Amino acid sequence: MIIDGHCDAILKLFLDPKTRFDSDRVKMQASAPLLAEGDVKLQLFAIFIDDEMPNHKFHHMLQYIDLFYEQVASHPEFHVVRSGQDLAAVMASSKRGALLTIEGADTLMGDPMLLRTVYRLGVRAIGLTWNYANWAADGANEPRKGGLTLLGRQFVKECNQLGMMIDVSHLSEKAFWDVAEASTKPFFASHSNAIQICQHQRNLTNDQIQELIRIDGIMGLNFVPYFVTNEKTVSIKDILKHIDHVCALGGVNHIGFGADFDGITQFIPGLLNAGDYQNLAEELYKRYQKEEVEGFLHKNWMRYLHKNLPKDRN
Repeated sequence: MIIDGHCDAILKLFLDPKTRFDSDRVKMQASAPLLAEGDVKLQLFAIFIDDEMPNHKFHHMLQYIDLFYEQVASHPEFHVVRSGQDLAAVMASSKRGALLTIEGADTLMGDPMLLRTVYRLGVRAIGLTWNYANWAADGANEPRKGGLTLLGRQFVKECNQLGMMIDVSHLSEKAFWDVAEASTKPFFASHSNAIQICQHQRNLTNDQIQELIRIDGIMGLNFVPYFVTNEKTVSIKDILKHIDHVCALGGVNHIGFGADFDGITQFIPGLLNAGDYQNLAEELYKRYQKEEVEGFLHKNWMRYLHKNLPKDRN
């Protein structure tokens, strides 16, 4: 059983209206049949709106949310997870869960009304920015490497009050620490790796990883080859180096996966789509104890989500 913290399937569906979540095995990497094949019990689906797209407004976000409900939530095998109650129901049934998130809050413009609106529509986690700067924060690739804006700090507090989880994967290091200072709730990194193992500005430092551990957050390891290794070749075993490193920092109970399927064009051999998750599981069972592997694959995410989702649907 797998819980995956990040995919861009909704973006893929938006960019190609002919693509179908319920049946596609070629164009998509996290379609319904592939998620079933990989035994993905819960998938977090991100809304990512590229700032180069036309109509970069709140209406555009509503189009993505509508697409999520039309293609994903309407699937008979899927149940939308908005609360701990929903999560427990999915885990106790034959259904699979779908949890809606936002990657880059540009279109919300720091407006509490818009934040409440997307929450009511089922969004339960927000990454404040993508790789660059917006009204809330600097992203990991922003040259000035700034932190949260005043509006961004206020937005974090409003998310805390509302029960919206904060995702720090794309933030600059300064913005990460600003979130750590401003947030009263545990935050998470949906799809990031360890910079000590692979030098990439989207990966996390030891101090950042230890902060996630300290606050009882979680780190979803990413399958993008250039986030996994700086070598020319990559294999599933390279992911294990990140696991070993985070475990050495005390994070055995804070490791999960956030593959980034449907948002990537380069792949680790044997991990081409969500249907290949069992290849990773096989490698994990060779090296780690059964209880640890179950933690990496789903129990660590389960514990974090159960603690931080609202208890009842509201």
